Amino acid sequence: MNTRFTKQLIVAAILCVASCSVVMAQDNPDQPLIKENNWYFSWGYSRQQYAPSDIHVSQPGLGNNFTVHQAAAQDFPANFGDTLNSITNLNFTSPQENIRVGRFLNAEKTFAVEFSLDHSKYNTNLDQTAYVSGTVNNQPYNKNLVLSEQNFDYMLHNGLNHVMLNAVWLHHLYGPEQKPGDLQLISRAGAGILVPHAETTVFGQQPDVGPKTQNVCCFSSNDWWQINGWTTGIEVGVRYRIIESMYLELTSKVAYGVLRGVPVYQGSANQTIWMTEEVLSAGFLF
Repeated sequence: MNTRFTKQLIVAAILCVASCSVVMAQDNPDQPLIKENNWYFSWGYSRQQYAPSDIHVSQPGLGNNFTVHQAAAQDFPANFGDTLNSITNLNFTSPQENIRVGRFLNAEKTFAVEFSLDHSKYNTNLDQTAYVSGTVNNQPYNKNLVLSEQNFDYMLHNGLNHVMLNAVWLHHLYGPEQKPGDLQLISRAGAGILVPHAETTVFGQQPDVGPKTQNVCCFSSNDWWQINGWTTGIEVGVRYRIIESMYLELTSKVAYGVLRGVPVYQGSANQTIWMTEEVLSAGFLF
């Protein structure tokens, strides 16, 4: 993922969370607006799993209007060597990373509003057989197709980005509260937008969106990242305080997303997805 774009998202997240927290605090004049360690930031890595889904492709100029039914897909994490190399070179955006920026809204620090970015990846499994129905080259097409790199390779590799605003709840489970050794149950619920970068091949043809150093985001048809839908999800796990201002967090997430207008050659694709995700992250309170 583009580092400059990531930094811009983090800055926008802080401004968004800050404005939301101020508005909500104004509704409760007894809530202190400034308190030590009232903010937190975390960075982590994840794995995703996807339920099979239908992918509808429309290419009017080519006479194509078909659906690939129940396509199986998986994520694309970096291997251990690549991950270690990325970390040692301070390139933290190479694997499937996860960002959380939040602000507590009560003195007990049990409720927060939060921005999250899940830089997940999605690609249909090659060499699978899927049923395809509809029209191809202006002719009826209703048969099984072995998905290959040439006839149908559908990847959201740079990534299938879930950009969300969440409500966050924490509940003390064990240990000294708000101190090193504190174990908390954490849960999130939120919604937002999907900002994928598509790398698709349909019957040998690929769309051209140019390099990601140009037309970075988000509304033009030739932008590298495009807003192509919306997402909602819930997340549950545990947070463990290592030291006064640092914690580890392990969570599991379920998300539902609706993708519309994903770029393919001379057309677009629509899809709905169900995703489960496991996230391990380290966070800081400030």
